[in-house]
Amino acid sequence: MPDALRLTGYGPSVYTWVVRLALAELGADYTYVEVDPFAEDGRAELPPLHPFGRVPVLAHGDFTIWETAAILDYIDAEIAGGRMTPVAPQARARMRQVIGIVDAYGYWPMVRQVFANRVFRELDGAPVDEAEIAAGMERAAPVLTALEAIAAEGLVLDAVRVTLADCHLVPMLTYFAKAPEGALALKRCPALGTWLAAMHARPTISNTMPDLGAEMTGET
Repeated sequence: MPDALRLTGYGPSVYTWVVRLALAELGADYTYVEVDPFAEDGRAELPPLHPFGRVPVLAHGDFTIWETAAILDYIDAEIAGGRMTPVAPQARARMRQVIGIVDAYGYWPMVRQVFANRVFRELDGAPVDEAEIAAGMERAAPVLTALEAIAAEGLVLDAVRVTLADCHLVPMLTYFAKAPEGALALKRCPALGTWLAAMHARPTISNTMPDLGAEMTGET
């Protein structure tokens, strides 16, 4: 690859972690630039890179791309010739489905409602909104049911061949499970729980896991 990769992100961001995890799984060399979307400098620095002022953003030479799923597609194709994308149509479709489920239905209740309130707010000394946690758990229930069925099916999420779906889902469920309510809900999902435990045995997870001592928003 003639041009260097440059990832702009925010350390605690779950979506920044998704990209860093994929890059680690691919063994990619890249430059990481930390930008705080909530600091004055960050708010000024991001709009030229991302029209909505969010992270992560990937630059490869003079090509810049944002939106996490698109970034993952690009680096997998560019770095590894699609190694993390299944060839079989059914497995490839399931991979895309997992990513779609996570983005459309999983991120908000699991991360923003449950994790951010139960874990992040407590770390920050802020009041916890129990009603918001309860609402998040209710919304997360059908997401877990859908993901459990996919993990049990075995086309993807088998912790043997890591796909883009694994990279997209591990950070979400890891943050969710840091809340006691999330951990308990995952215990009722044996296939998903087995997959997550196996993924956590991979050094790429511990090597890229964020420091949670900072704010958790401003993501895409």
